[in-house]
Amino acid sequence: MGCRKSALSFFLTMDTTLALPLLGGLTPEQFMKRHWQKKPLLVRQAVPGFSPLLTRAALFDLAGQEGVESRLLSEGKQGWKLRSGPIARRALPPVSQPHWTLLVQGVDLHDDGIHAFMQQFRFVPDARLDDLMISYASDQGGVGPHFDSYDVFLFQAAGKRRWRIGRQKDLSLVEGLPLKILANFEPEHEYVLEPGDMLYLPPRWAHDGVALGGDCMTYSIGFRQPSRGELARELLTRTADEATDFLGDTAYRDPTQPAVSRPAEVPAAMLEFARDAVERALSDPAQLAMALGEALTEPKTNVWFEPSSGATDGETGGAVVLDRRTRMMYDERHVFINGESYRAGGRDARAMRALADNRTLDKLEVARLSADAIELVKQWKHAGWLHFA
Repeated sequence: MGCRKSALSFFLTMDTTLALPLLGGLTPEQFMKRHWQKKPLLVRQAVPGFSPLLTRAALFDLAGQEGVESRLLSEGKQGWKLRSGPIARRALPPVSQPHWTLLVQGVDLHDDGIHAFMQQFRFVPDARLDDLMISYASDQGGVGPHFDSYDVFLFQAAGKRRWRIGRQKDLSLVEGLPLKILANFEPEHEYVLEPGDMLYLPPRWAHDGVALGGDCMTYSIGFRQPSRGELARELLTRTADEATDFLGDTAYRDPTQPAVSRPAEVPAAMLEFARDAVERALSDPAQLAMALGEALTEPKTNVWFEPSSGATDGETGGAVVLDRRTRMMYDERHVFINGESYRAGGRDARAMRALADNRTLDKLEVARLSADAIELVKQWKHAGWLHFA
């Protein structure tokens, strides 16, 4: 296993043919075929008897921390107000005051229980799964009618929330507000969700959620939906970083260039030289695959890892688990982890794919790794990307 550049939760590979209470008795295969990016799904008691995994106090504390994305929204006589975090507890309104909402993004990066809860949704590729946001709302709190450009599961963790949803054709927004609220919301369905209930919405389905009675906590599982332009920019940037090594240092030459009377005109030969350079840079499928895998596993800007102390020989003989913040994926030839790519083959490749899928490798699988792969595991451990169990 060659290096291109010198969570603590367990997840067993999902059987996509088994019916799940989470999906209202549908199998993951049935859900993806019938509902994914097609139509909403309401599930009563997706997780029966559910209790919040994070207390209100713990969520408020998280919102006040540096490196945690949070927002406070309130609606009053003077209209909507938005404040970005970190937000200290004393800056939050009293829980008895109506019409306010606290949004805390990426909670799965900061709490093992939330990270483990999110693993249930890995019947969708990790390349699409983004993060889990928690919305806490006082009575009548909400963020107004809006739509998302991505898929979302809205899981009710505590309290009650009334959802109105609709296939919105008029996407015009109210002007002059600090958030995007639909000007002419036209709901088609209305549901009241209680703890354990869940609502799935495809992209661009308008929705408006309002807390009923306060102490309302909703988990929003969101998905990546990069635009073609966004993805092109990222891949071209990463490809350009490797272009010099890949293309060599062949310089532009023009021994037949005639004298010109219009010196400001770009030579056609130079345009052709530039076009050929770009096409060559993008012509290698492996190069593009590595750039994509690195981009998909790149940690978010507010993520950092705590380096671990050196591993002893005894530690390498046990099971390993990925840190909850680690993103790890693979393709036919490579393994990707936190923005880096490695060529992999044979037994090592199978083991690393299992680690990416299950987020853990047991003691026997670790023992079968080659010396090079063991060295990588040690490096990842030192970086805080995984841990020895």
